[in-house]
Amino acid sequence: MTRPIRVLVVDDHPVYRDGVADALGDEADLEVVGTAADGEAAVAEAARLRPDVVLMDLRMPGIGGVPATARIAAAQPETSVVVLTMSDDDDSVFAALRAGARGYLLKESEAGDIARAVRAAARSEAVFGPRIADRVLAFFASSRARAAAVPFPELTDREREVLDLVAHGLPNAAIAARLYLSEKTVRNRVSDVLAKLHAASRAEAVALARDAGLGPAPAS
Repeated sequence: MTRPIRVLVVDDHPVYRDGVADALGDEADLEVVGTAADGEAAVAEAARLRPDVVLMDLRMPGIGGVPATARIAAAQPETSVVVLTMSDDDDSVFAALRAGARGYLLKESEAGDIARAVRAAARSEAVFGPRIADRVLAFFASSRARAAAVPFPELTDREREVLDLVAHGLPNAAIAARLYLSEKTVRNRVSDVLAKLHAASRAEAVALARDAGLGPAPAS
């Protein structure tokens, strides 16, 4: 028989914390192995109990949910943290994700939705409440659009600058003087650019650059 998913519930409001724990405890495949009322206790209990999933509130006394999430994610990568909070602002959402949370739910979520999120997190899946999911998807869509607007996103800003000057027809010595670099450094940058663009020669890199809009403007 498959063992139940072990869950730690973290919230500083005892009525809500106990209500979530009781609701999850009614699920045959879930087992609430502990609760905690603040971030410090959450980190300690997670280390002691080694749960599969931690349901983490954000606004709590002490270190709070975001630092607690970061500490648990760093120390126990096998434990998934799902935020369960009233905070729906972008700063809270993305701070939690940067800290290592695998999911983000609002406390308006139904008990069944929370249970499904716990199961998904235990499978290492990312899970978000409907309003949060829309926001996360919009953020990454805009990030992809910004990346697409920059030619050759695989290049660093400095490498792109060097490529642009190469596409303008400048030799390495002139590029070095323009960018206040040594000629050896420029040679290395050009080699890195050719490797990243899979260009066999400087001329091929220039052609690619000009196709992407770098170099001199085409004659009218």
